[in-house]
Amino acid sequence: MEQSKTNKIILVTGACGQIGTELVKFLRQVNGSECVIASDIKPETYDLLKEGQYKFLDVLDIVSLEKIVKNCGVTHIYHLAAILSANGEQRPLQTWDVNMTSLLNVLEVARLNNVEQVFWPSSIAVFGQASPKNNCSQLAIHDPSTVYGISKSAGEYWCRYYYEQYGLDIRSLRYPGLISHSAEAGGGTTDYAVAIFHKAITEGAYECFLNEHTNLPMMYMEDALRATVELMEASLEGISKITSYNIAGMSFTPFELATEISTYIDDFLITYKPDHRQRIADSWPYIIDDNQAKQDWGWTPQYNISTMTVDMIDKLNRIYSTRANENRSQLNIASNKLESS
Repeated sequence: MEQSKTNKIILVTGACGQIGTELVKFLRQVNGSECVIASDIKPETYDLLKEGQYKFLDVLDIVSLEKIVKNCGVTHIYHLAAILSANGEQRPLQTWDVNMTSLLNVLEVARLNNVEQVFWPSSIAVFGQASPKNNCSQLAIHDPSTVYGISKSAGEYWCRYYYEQYGLDIRSLRYPGLISHSAEAGGGTTDYAVAIFHKAITEGAYECFLNEHTNLPMMYMEDALRATVELMEASLEGISKITSYNIAGMSFTPFELATEISTYIDDFLITYKPDHRQRIADSWPYIIDDNQAKQDWGWTPQYNISTMTVDMIDKLNRIYSTRANENRSQLNIASNKLESS
């Protein structure tokens, strides 16, 4: 195991989710693998176990959460556990309970145990029909149309409350749709932008659940990870928004993304069959104004739709090639066993 690079002990909840899967790896690279504890209610994965600790944790269980924080000497918490927008609409009361109770548990445990910093992700889902669609500003009105968005809006003010009442250092970003090559889609309205790459590579075709002209804010995961850590490392004196920062990467439609993919995958075919997620997407802004983040802590994205598409296709081709080779090896082993028996 590598030597510690920091005195931090970091706990990541929801570590098996879309963001957590990659954030744990990123934090271990930055801080040292032994300093980052991954936790979730899902079975641990080899990737999470091979370089550091994994703890089974239901964040609705405040006793278990506090036990881990105390016993491990946790100094920083990245609280990612949540039910996302599209899945949340199927289970609204459970979504509210999971998203809000877990946040309040984290804030209370952090307050009572002198945790130095908490990171909690908000979302563009706090905005809605009454919010500006073009260049939606940092202080634009919240008008969430989903339980997920309602929970994120309420959560922002709980974070501010704990900062103002107790001095708890809480940082937050309003993530747009996130695109990752390492994790499958997690039940969000913007997840077509992940699924489309997998289907393009494996099947050469994709049926999109949004219409072709649905313009939404997106961000490549590499940018999201960097933004998260940069915000957490920024001086508190420069942080003007405790609720949550608008953050932007790029905006595009399914048609525009499919056009980019077609540049690298011949004969790729996309069709459109909008479902209940279209209503959610239509309520969100299509361009986010993140000037406050740029001004306060120097945020700037590095990926656009073209550079993101090239990297996604390259990384996923490698992943699928590796899987195919592993499957062939397993078949050969099984065949040899049969022949020798």
